[in-house]
Amino acid sequence: MTRLRILLFFAALALLAPQAAFARGDFDPTTEFEQHEWIPIHLGPLNLSITKAVVYLMLGTICTIALGIFTMRSRLALMPDRRQTVGEALYETAQTQIAEQGLPTKAIGRWFPYVATLLLFIFMVNMLGFIPLPLTGETWHGVPTWGIYAATSSLSVTLALALLTFVFTHYEGIKWNGPRRYFKSWIPEAPKGLLLLIVPLEILGQFMRLISLSVRLFANMLAGHILILTFLGLIFIFESIALVFTVIPATLFYLFEVIIVVAIQAFIFAALSAIYIGSAIEPEH
Repeated sequence: MTRLRILLFFAALALLAPQAAFARGDFDPTTEFEQHEWIPIHLGPLNLSITKAVVYLMLGTICTIALGIFTMRSRLALMPDRRQTVGEALYETAQTQIAEQGLPTKAIGRWFPYVATLLLFIFMVNMLGFIPLPLTGETWHGVPTWGIYAATSSLSVTLALALLTFVFTHYEGIKWNGPRRYFKSWIPEAPKGLLLLIVPLEILGQFMRLISLSVRLFANMLAGHILILTFLGLIFIFESIALVFTVIPATLFYLFEVIIVVAIQAFIFAALSAIYIGSAIEPEH
């Protein structure tokens, strides 16, 4: 608890540090999500430039690898320490609550690493989004300003993650069942007159999975960050007039996002990915 209090204290100081928008006398929360090319990289029509979202994804990747090594590469003991306890809890969640619930037994060995990686990666990227870092791309009197930003609040990031699950789902469905049997499983038993209406809806439903999976994560993270940034903006607008009415709600909502939303969104994305892949492998279920 002591470490958590220290982290929250420094987070509050960083968030309350003057940012360039405040120094100019205005503040628009939506500008925090604008992407600017920090290192331009253009290969023909491809834009591979390094932006704020790319940097956060790189940090998320490094943190995910570090978390996996730290929690999973420890010697097992009859009396587990805190490190082993966290590792066992993460493994138990990924194994029993996600993989075993969504994947058939024959596919767990193949797809458990994928859904477990999704769980840890999205969790770390989401968590980084609530830790103030000097990566806003702006400066105040020559000093980089600190702020919060989540890569998962960018639709292109969540859509790319959802696209992986979408491709893997149909690849496994065709691999295990053959194209004829797999695509035939999309068509329910119904009178022939209704099939002309049902078949397009079933095909549309498959693509709606891609949209819903990506938009759910994107919308939750974007909304949470905009609300937190709005509360912070109100602190500087009202100053001491209504400080207690802005600081307390901002702190409570910040804790709610960090403690609950970050983990839930990572869990839901990984769990739905396992369910989609499992239902493609065994469409009769």
